[in-house]
Amino acid sequence: MNAREERGLVIAAVCKLNRTEGGWRVPSQSNAATVYTVNPATQTCTCPDHKESGHKCKHIYAVEFTIKREYNPDGTVTDTKSVTFTEKVTYTQDWPAYNLAQSIEKDRVQELLFELCSGLAEPQRPPTRGQKPHTISDAIFAIVFKVYSMFSSRRFSSDLREAHKRGFLSKDIPGAKTTNLMENPLFTPILKSLIAKSASPLKAVETDFAIDSSGFSTNKFERWYDQKYGVTKLKHVWVKTHICSGVKTNCVTAVRILDKDAGDSPQFIPLVKETSRTFTIGEVSADKAYASLENFEHVAGMGAQAFIAFRNNATGKIGGAFEKAFHYFQFKQDEYMAHYHKRSNVESTFSAVKRVFGDSIRSKTETAMVNEVLCKFICHNLSCLVHAQCELGIESVFWKEEESPREPLRLTHAG
Repeated sequence: MNAREERGLVIAAVCKLNRTEGGWRVPSQSNAATVYTVNPATQTCTCPDHKESGHKCKHIYAVEFTIKREYNPDGTVTDTKSVTFTEKVTYTQDWPAYNLAQSIEKDRVQELLFELCSGLAEPQRPPTRGQKPHTISDAIFAIVFKVYSMFSSRRFSSDLREAHKRGFLSKDIPGAKTTNLMENPLFTPILKSLIAKSASPLKAVETDFAIDSSGFSTNKFERWYDQKYGVTKLKHVWVKTHICSGVKTNCVTAVRILDKDAGDSPQFIPLVKETSRTFTIGEVSADKAYASLENFEHVAGMGAQAFIAFRNNATGKIGGAFEKAFHYFQFKQDEYMAHYHKRSNVESTFSAVKRVFGDSIRSKTETAMVNEVLCKFICHNLSCLVHAQCELGIESVFWKEEESPREPLRLTHAG
């Protein structure tokens, strides 16, 4: 492909070419007020380049690319602005494996959660008198299992006693104690790391990922003022959550919980980086809120490809990986959108988490609310892992033997 042909490809992708009785009207790239007329039958153009040299100019190439795109070999015309997407392929459910996973899930989740927490290093605590505080593994097990149970702290006491009898806890923990444990800010980074750990057994299955954000409602309200009618009202406070999830098993590989007004696009690269520490990334899908040059370039720099929807006013002139993806979208919309629509899986992930573990948060303090949301995603990952074990025979290995333990933490009020 020569230079004129390359420029013609860009013109066909970013400009609107109009067909008239006298030929195709192609806008100039240097002067917006100038329009050239191209006759593809005689291979002529009114632009100075073609008149002076007689060579096939970029405008003629642009018309040819447009004709190839819009006219099919059988003579039918395809409207590139309203191409219908291919029907989504559906797969039959492996009902025996699904029923088995559902029937053993609660027992297996406790076993997997115990294995997951067993790799946590204990903090260095100075010797003190009185009752020893709960271990990190016991505390994390208790708060995650509490979220899984969907019970109040007092009703959850019987589940903790049963877990202690089964050897998942080194000592019994009162159900009401989980409320205090949930409020420990030092547990937040531990819970975030356990989300990646809980998804790690699925790294052989997941190579394509999707990113999105959603909110969990709380029992707190904030005031807002309607300037038009002068009325003060209340609205829910939401915990906005940004996640990256695999599109095959819907496991969550990375989570970011920031201010409710935090933008979506700046969270894209941190989520991809966090996922790449455990998984090999082939594709990343996201909606148009994430369509920026930086996001496309970051994914391309990893040797992967981003399939992000473009805004209506996008032209591709920004260059780089963004421009390449935009041209791909313009000329192979069906193929591009087939990859992009894997993004619907991240919406399914949010839906599953909210449906199974609740779309609202019981906790009252900001730290506890964040920790509770993180616990929901750990529970979801363990549930996905149980199903993957029944259907795919996946082994649950969270901690390698040669893997160094976590650095000891200095806790202030872990209990």
